[in-house]
Amino acid sequence: MRMLSMRGMLSTIDWEAVERPRGIIMGFQIAIDGPAGAGKSTIARAVADIMNFIYVDTGAMYRAMALFFLRNGIAPEETARIEEKCREADITIRHENGEQVVMLNGEPVNQYLRTEEVGNMASVSSANPRVRERLLGLQQQLATDHAVVMDGRDIGTCVLPDAQVKIFLTADSSVRAARRFKELTEKGIPCDLAVIEKDIIRRDHQDSTRQHSPLRQAEDAVVVDTSQMDISQVTKAIVKVCKAKYI
Repeated sequence: MRMLSMRGMLSTIDWEAVERPRGIIMGFQIAIDGPAGAGKSTIARAVADIMNFIYVDTGAMYRAMALFFLRNGIAPEETARIEEKCREADITIRHENGEQVVMLNGEPVNQYLRTEEVGNMASVSSANPRVRERLLGLQQQLATDHAVVMDGRDIGTCVLPDAQVKIFLTADSSVRAARRFKELTEKGIPCDLAVIEKDIIRRDHQDSTRQHSPLRQAEDAVVVDTSQMDISQVTKAIVKVCKAKYI
């Protein structure tokens, strides 16, 4: 199998060959869950584009919350301050010129969300029940007001338990590590494939065993194993499931 990043394969989709649905049903929800590195965000964006839905990046919302904490001088271990301060963060998502823009208290913050510092804070704060409760309400409001594709770890089980379509996207840890390795090396970032896979396995265990909202396949979810599929095949398979429910 070629070592291709999911993002790198996005341009290979023959978009004109995919029939797009007519009209949009407000409140129609597509939930995509799965472990780290399964390609959820890339696939969710592609499905949202085909279906003419809004893509809601829940991970970016957690990163925006983490940025809010850091700007307020809160350290990851300050649980009490995190729980108190999270109520002051208003986070939503807009779409401008076909791009997702994460808004934190009225400010676009996309450019600040991918730093290591923000990622480390998000890893800790996202496990806090108060933070999850705050963002849960914001995410559910977005799903009520729009037709959405939402991806994460607990979308189909906790955030959108009544979603019309639930997908559980997965892949072997070695495949996910190879994709991440490809993505980082293309950006000129030094990395070690073995270390990446070890971290992915660690995150799988952490996400599936955490006390609050663990990574879990919804009983009514359709499982899609992307280990031997490219992005075009995965996207078309999911769109087929969505259209069967949507039309």
